[in-house]
Amino acid sequence: MNEHGTPADLWDSIGRLHAWLDTHRAHGGADGLLLRVLKLSEEVGEVAQAVIGATGQNPRKGTTHSWEDVQAELCDVVITALVALRTMTPDAREVFTAHLERVTTRSLSTPDAGDAQGS
Repeated sequence: MNEHGTPADLWDSIGRLHAWLDTHRAHGGADGLLLRVLKLSEEVGEVAQAVIGATGQNPRKGTTHSWEDVQAELCDVVITALVALRTMTPDAREVFTAHLERVTTRSLSTPDAGDAQGS
């Protein structure tokens, strides 16, 4: 772990993926950024498809995915989001860490609704 509480290679890998994508992109500038952010929707859709497949919710197809497939798709969402953030700012690590700290503080310092009602 590094000083930010994340594996040291996480942000190195995100930086390398960002650089690789930038050298192989079909669109740059604002269009490239927009398309990189829109890629998140595609990845989230793949999570949904994997959940439907893991639960066998499509009677025509049956069970087509495993829960390990769902985990892999969720990882793709995280990677895609971090690469999109890196595309928006070279300070992605700092932006993410500060935001995570705010969300954690806000969430963990607020009593649960059940506790507030005396549950």
